[in-house]
Amino acid sequence: MIAERGLRLDHGKPLLVYDGECAFCRRGAENLCPRSEYTGWDADGGFAEYAVVPEAYAYLLPDGLDDAQAAPLLCSGIIGYRALRRAAVPPGGRLGIYGFGGSAHLTAQLAAAEGAEVHVMTRGTGAQALAVELGAASVQGAYDEPPVTLDSAILFAPVGDLVPVALAALHGGGTLAVAGIHLSDVPVLDYDRHLFRERTLTSVTANTRGDGEELLALARRLQVRATVTTYPFEQTDAALDDLATGRLTGAAVVVV
Repeated sequence: MIAERGLRLDHGKPLLVYDGECAFCRRGAENLCPRSEYTGWDADGGFAEYAVVPEAYAYLLPDGLDDAQAAPLLCSGIIGYRALRRAAVPPGGRLGIYGFGGSAHLTAQLAAAEGAEVHVMTRGTGAQALAVELGAASVQGAYDEPPVTLDSAILFAPVGDLVPVALAALHGGGTLAVAGIHLSDVPVLDYDRHLFRERTLTSVTANTRGDGEELLALARRLQVRATVTTYPFEQTDAALDDLATGRLTGAAVVVV
């Protein structure tokens, strides 16, 4: 999901997608603009065959990157990348990833390529097997304790019950980034166990242009590859059903 500056057409009417003038926009944090709107969330267009966007907000795709590989990077990948940066993993640090779907399996590759030791907590044998294949240092159930104390963690699963679990697994000074746009209720936290010793709990909201540009450059240089299952447009419902029931490993791409 990319915030777009300026005007675009929506059923023949101009629509201001974000203002470009607030304090957030001026400092390059357009994802926090109070007037930002997003295709697929505020406006239709996620399944459009063609779209018109301002040039400054269109990404130049690297050579040799086919559509099926580009699609996960431009949504799941960008959110995962921003979550990785928000998690503030120290050099050579230990990163815990909770949930291992479309975003997480890309983020794990980036983190490992940058020198992090990646530990994955997730349900489903398919997701666990993919984590092992991609080089995770350890893989266990979503609520299991990792074999080491973590420096940072990212919660991709939209499960509020996992927030205290992940916080308890952190070293002092560690950060937990919640990547989802939605999260079920978070249980009451115990200050000593979950937050004391300067642990940080932070959220992730969409992304900036800079996030996308950096991710595409890194994905090419580090040879990040999405594990993809493609569906024809007519089978979109099947793709969503496979995603909801956990039958899908990696990312789903609908081909228009």
